[in-house]
Amino acid sequence: MKTYTEPARSIPAKCFDVVVAGGGTAGVVAALAAARTGARTVLIEAKGYVGGTMLEGGTTLHSFFTLGKLFERESKQVVRGIAQEIIDRLVAVGGSTGHLTDAVNCDYDEHCTLIDVEKYKLVAAEMLEEAGVTVYFNTLVADADVTAGRLNGVVVQSRVEGRLYFKAAAFIDATGWGDLSAYAGAQYIEPEEYSVANSVGIGGIDVERYTQYLRDNNVLSGVTYGPRDGREGQIVRVGAPFHKVLSTLMAQHYKATGKPAAQEADSNRIPLDFQKKMAALAMTLGFTTMHDNYFMYLKLNQVMKKGLTSQAEMTKAELNLRRKQSEALKLLREYIPGCENAFIARSAPTLCTRRGRSVLCDYDIKNEDILAGRHFEDDIAYFGFHDCAPKMHVGGDGTYGIPLRAILVRDLDNLFAVGMMISTDYYAYMSTRNTVSCMAQGQAAGTLAALAALSGVPPRQVPFKDLRDKLTQDGVYLGENEPPRN
Repeated sequence: MKTYTEPARSIPAKCFDVVVAGGGTAGVVAALAAARTGARTVLIEAKGYVGGTMLEGGTTLHSFFTLGKLFERESKQVVRGIAQEIIDRLVAVGGSTGHLTDAVNCDYDEHCTLIDVEKYKLVAAEMLEEAGVTVYFNTLVADADVTAGRLNGVVVQSRVEGRLYFKAAAFIDATGWGDLSAYAGAQYIEPEEYSVANSVGIGGIDVERYTQYLRDNNVLSGVTYGPRDGREGQIVRVGAPFHKVLSTLMAQHYKATGKPAAQEADSNRIPLDFQKKMAALAMTLGFTTMHDNYFMYLKLNQVMKKGLTSQAEMTKAELNLRRKQSEALKLLREYIPGCENAFIARSAPTLCTRRGRSVLCDYDIKNEDILAGRHFEDDIAYFGFHDCAPKMHVGGDGTYGIPLRAILVRDLDNLFAVGMMISTDYYAYMSTRNTVSCMAQGQAAGTLAALAALSGVPPRQVPFKDLRDKLTQDGVYLGENEPPRN
């Protein structure tokens, strides 16, 4: 038996103006924007909380600002609107440090904004409730109903209500994996192999002793000071990706000696045996924290060699990442002062990826667009950070534009793709997929989806001036509201 034919059945249908699939980084903002614009909006989220990769992949948002110090100029905040409102709400309840400047490293993301993942879950859910968004937690997108290039509705599978049909005028795919786009028949590419991670929170850490050890061994790449448990001027972020810096040294040593060494090596005294084990785990020693004795974020990577839509490979990766978490904890406790009593306090319910399906849209942002600081006549957001800095950075005045065309799914009248799904160019993607960029895309998509639904026309037929006026009215920065450059 190789196939099974499901019997036909009628399922309950519900009507909305806008459906947002995925309550992650972009989806929350998209749903807020749509509902506040007046659309009956439903948000579908597979887990029992919102936040997605923003919570489970990093806890540090970069960057609301352009790079300034590297180019001897003032930094400018270019992402505002709902994204900034979320930070303001979090700061008010002690759930974010606000925007901080790195005290040491200025050639990468000199600005960072830390968030407390648990407080974000509550604040974001309350904002959705206040806006009147209907939220379906523990619910998966299961299929799409498409006729002649137009999405009519989506089938979802709810843990409580079972199978449902959501009819709407406009749809936003913010799943991160491109699930809704794939069900709708959109064209996409899938990376053959890509790193996934399950970052963990580690308790029982002496933050100051840990940082001093890294400082003594010359492996710090950045230190940020800010509020921690109500006290200003505390260490809240440390960059220390030294396994990358020293990987060549490690390889040379083992090739030459054929055995591990636990003695000094050039500029640091961290045992090479530890370095080798850490590199095998694809582990970094950088961290973020808003609390004493706690790391909110310790990263462990796993490369999936058969892409991200193989169930067998996904299962293997989930298990292997759990094993890596255990091994990483052992390394910390054994080798690094201040970690003797460390324990795993938090992990994500499932692995995270930086790249799922790349959905083809009307325009595909290229790296040359970013490096040139290019703007477009249909810019719906400005952004100013490249994750390959300092090797690559945004040109021009430090900003580039994300055009509306880049989030309109090709050959489908009423479907948007936002967040990690745009830009097939790998290096362009290393900018557009960053959390704050995703939030900006979400506001534009939610706003236009609502305008289209309320006016009864497809999104491409809504006058761009109407969208631009609404975005700027809602606090979005579009070049001081001057006409964008071509």
